[in-house]
Amino acid sequence: MALTAPLHGVIPPVCTPLDPHGEVDTASLTRLVGRLLDAGVHGLFALGSTGEATYLTNHQRATVLETVVTATAGRVPVLAGVIDTTTARVLEHARTAVALGADALVATAPFYARTHPREIAAHFRHLRTATGRPLIAYDIPVSVHSKLSPALIRELAEDGTLAGLKDSSGDDGTLRRLLVALGGRTARRTGPAPAFAVLSGSELTADAALLAGADGVVPGLGNIDPTGYVRLYDAARAGDWPRATAEQERLVRLFDLTDTGPEDEMGRGSSALGGFKAALRLLGWIACRDTAMPQLPLSEESVAEVGRRLTEAGLLPAP
Repeated sequence: MALTAPLHGVIPPVCTPLDPHGEVDTASLTRLVGRLLDAGVHGLFALGSTGEATYLTNHQRATVLETVVTATAGRVPVLAGVIDTTTARVLEHARTAVALGADALVATAPFYARTHPREIAAHFRHLRTATGRPLIAYDIPVSVHSKLSPALIRELAEDGTLAGLKDSSGDDGTLRRLLVALGGRTARRTGPAPAFAVLSGSELTADAALLAGADGVVPGLGNIDPTGYVRLYDAARAGDWPRATAEQERLVRLFDLTDTGPEDEMGRGSSALGGFKAALRLLGWIACRDTAMPQLPLSEESVAEVGRRLTEAGLLPAP
C-alpha cells in the first residue's frame, strides 16, 4: 500500500513472537497481525522497540517484516523499523525493507557515537534520498541518547525529508511545542490534511496527545488491547473527550501489566516486553511468551499477575 495520505490513527508496534529456540514464530506473528487488523488498527509498525528489533539478526528482521507484509496484504500501511548505529548499517536495513514491500521506514538518529544535529540531519536526508520511501523519525532518547529538537524536526519536515515523527521521548512539553510550531491543533484539525504526521508513542497519554493535535498513536499496549485504542482514537476524533478519557484511564490501569517483574531481579525492559508477551500468550494470540536473550523471563507469579490485569480490563473472563 503506497502512502497516499499522512499516517494517522492507531499504529501498534508489533511484538515479535519467538519460539523456544529463539527463532521467529511466523505462525504466531501472522495470527497476531490478523487480530490487530480485525480490531480496526490504521497501520502496523514492524521491528520497533516493542518488536525487539535490536535483539534480532538481519535474517530474523527480514523474516519478521516479510511475515507482517504478507499477512497485512495491503490492508493498512506497514512501517518498517530500520534501527541501527550508523547510516551505512541503517541503509542496509532500509534497502531490505524496501525490497520486502514496506510502505515507510522508521529510523532513529545514529547512536553509540555522539552526533551533532547537522550530522543527524544529514543521516535522515541520505536515507530519504537513497531509498525513495517515506521516512519517519523515531525520537527515543532513552535508547539512543540523542533528543531530536523541534527545530530540527520542523526543518526536515519542511524540506520533505521526513513524512512524520514517532515521539517516544516522554517529553510532552517539547511535543506540544512541535505541534504548535506545525500550526497547532485547530489548523491541523480544521485545515487541509497535514503533510507531516505526528505520532505519539505513549500508552498513557494518548488522549492528551490527540487533544493537542497529534495525528495518531503507536502504543506497545496496542498489541494487547487494540480495540481499546481504536475506541479512544475514534472518540477523540469525534470530540467526545469524556469517552476518550475514560478509555485512557482503563488502559492506564491495564498498562500495569508491564511492571509485574520484580525491580531488584530484572530490567524494566524485560518486565515490559515479558508482560506484553505473557498477555498475548494468555489471550491465545501467540504460542510462546519467550523474549530475546539476554532479557530475563517473567516468573509464574508475575504471569499470574498479568492475567489478573487482563481480567480487570475485561479482556479475559474471571476464573
